[in-house]
Amino acid sequence: MSPFVELTFQGSIARLGLKRPDKLNALDRDMVEALGEAARAIEASRETRVAILFGEGKAFCAGGDIAAWGDLPALDMWRDWTRAGHRAFEALARLRVPLIAALTGHAFGGGLELAAVADVRIAERGIKLGLPETGLGMAPGWSGTQRLVRRFGASVVRRMALTGCLFTAEEGCELGLVDEVTDGGQALTRAESLASDVAARGPLAVQIVKAMINSAEGEDSDVPIEGLAGALTATTDDLAEGVAAFRGKRAPRFVGH
Repeated sequence: MSPFVELTFQGSIARLGLKRPDKLNALDRDMVEALGEAARAIEASRETRVAILFGEGKAFCAGGDIAAWGDLPALDMWRDWTRAGHRAFEALARLRVPLIAALTGHAFGGGLELAAVADVRIAERGIKLGLPETGLGMAPGWSGTQRLVRRFGASVVRRMALTGCLFTAEEGCELGLVDEVTDGGQALTRAESLASDVAARGPLAVQIVKAMINSAEGEDSDVPIEGLAGALTATTDDLAEGVAAFRGKRAPRFVGH
């Protein structure tokens, strides 16, 4: 784990924090890898019912640290940096449990792409949201033109990516980039309250509903469908008979229930 990424568990709630405030929580390679590791740890925790993602300081996340990718050759940019970010972000987006992002500061570029993996985004008044990459002569690399379009719509992504315009938290709420706006210093508190509400509901139902919504949105269609099919067949007498027949080296006698 990177020293700038901290994962803690308390009861049924996991908290994933970016802790590099002096660099506006800009992501280096170790931080990207740590986000993926954190997603796997959350996934492995059977006690966890919901997770909160946040950043310390004035920024939620300012995107990828230019020092980490600015001098990379083109092929290394693709093979290493871009694909590593996709692996980590997809692991977070496809978490079994809901993920709530508390935007206590600005979310730019890869930071907004990171916020987009969450199921719910709570933003504080005064923060800004945007995709400034084309101003640097590059394109969004961590699903800014894909996941963001699916979740927020092509029109709003075009405005940010093609013109470099920044949206306030209030504008972002009107456009669907964030779900709620709070006063300064309150986003994390609100995220905690919402996480408690989620954790109090039926955990299996919540996880199944999240999987189905992800599937409908195009986030991940194969795993929910096949996962639910597998879970359904696992409850049947036919599967028990099939396993028993295999172990007994005999032909199965299926009964259809």
